[in-house]
Amino acid sequence: MEIAVIALILAVLLGVFVLIPRHAHKNNVKSTVDNSKVSKSYSKSEVNLHNKRTDCWIIIKDKIYDVTSYVEEHPGGDAILAHAGDDSTEGFFGPQHATRVFDMIDDFYVGDLQK
Repeated sequence: MEIAVIALILAVLLGVFVLIPRHAHKNNVKSTVDNSKVSKSYSKSEVNLHNKRTDCWIIIKDKIYDVTSYVEEHPGGDAILAHAGDDSTEGFFGPQHATRVFDMIDDFYVGDLQK
């Protein structure tokens, strides 16, 4: 009986540690994008201008995301800056990312890459 109670307590604590960072993270990171704006197209040269920590756009599968507000929160540190202002598709879909990044990236969408 004691083992069952201890196992239950450990399971609850583990659940708390797994769920709290996700919930807290979603509330702390805010997109700099005004979602009321209509989607816009940008040229590659326009995106290239947003290539620093304080102004960071990335391209993922021909969609453009303003991740400036996420740079400091990025669990991989400055790795997010490796392709600032450029195509980050390969790195985004790399094995280092948890599946939750696929859910949160849409919050940073600003437009599409001009063809």
